[in-house]
Amino acid sequence: MNRWSAQRRPFLFFTDFEGNQGSVIPLDEVDDRTLRFQFPRANNKPSTLPALKVYPQGFLEKDPISFAVYEQAFAQVQKEINDGNSYLLNLAFPTKIQTNLSLFEIFAHTHATYSIWWKDHFTFFSPESFVQIKDGHISSYPMKGTIDASIPEAADRLLNNRKEKAEHATIVDLIRNDLSKIAKKVRVDQYRYLSKLATDQGELLQTSSKIRGELPPDYHQQLGDLFFELLPAGSISGAPKAKTLDIIKAAEAYDRGFYTGVAGLYDGKNLDSCVMIRFVEQQDDGLIFKSGGGITAQSQALEEYEEMIRKVYLPFQFNESLIECL
Repeated sequence: MNRWSAQRRPFLFFTDFEGNQGSVIPLDEVDDRTLRFQFPRANNKPSTLPALKVYPQGFLEKDPISFAVYEQAFAQVQKEINDGNSYLLNLAFPTKIQTNLSLFEIFAHTHATYSIWWKDHFTFFSPESFVQIKDGHISSYPMKGTIDASIPEAADRLLNNRKEKAEHATIVDLIRNDLSKIAKKVRVDQYRYLSKLATDQGELLQTSSKIRGELPPDYHQQLGDLFFELLPAGSISGAPKAKTLDIIKAAEAYDRGFYTGVAGLYDGKNLDSCVMIRFVEQQDDGLIFKSGGGITAQSQALEEYEEMIRKVYLPFQFNESLIECL
């Protein structure tokens, strides 16, 4: 990243949650037989889409972990929070899914701000920006707080929910602190604004904030170093970050892999990146969908469990000419 950004050479990159593995690929060397991407400023999505075959049960069947298993991990996390070892923690688990769609078909038809398909490995369709760099300024857009938009007075319920307010305030403070490691004049430009997401199961409302700072004049020479100072993303880890990461590993007891890692695109001048959430992974025995949510002292186990399952969805935009009814 340092070398190619210093040369102003465009590249795509992604890294796993722990920053132990990943790829940095010049855009002119991306092989679309094995890697496809969709970012706001560039993409190599297919121009012709395969038809979707609609089954009576829909596109997706979920087989989540039991509430008993989730509740045990939740209790472990709450003990750590009550002991003062963390005050915000993202708890996530895999959900087995059944679908008639391949990873590539999911990627091709999902509508999201950011998405990547990596053959035989994963696809994701993320609504959450991580950081953007433009004209020497770095901005982050942490997304915390989700509700079913069909619930009466959903927006007011989300904005006034005590737990969601506390969680969002915490993550904004954490991201401000992270950006202050590499930038000056860090400030919050927008706080807890609403956005709407369309899914195959209805619409969701989410809240985000915008935090902004100024990078050093020579940031192109050290782009990789600066970027990795921010990892892992605060919105999908927690605070304080180092201790919270230890708690996450103990409570989840599985390898997140590339889920909740970060992907980005550098166009030769500016950088745009996202958190790899809404994540479908290919395993030997089928597909899994990894999802989770933030836990605070005010969290309730059943509510968090239901939110984790609610985030297992496909954000399709339907085109009748591409649908075959079976």
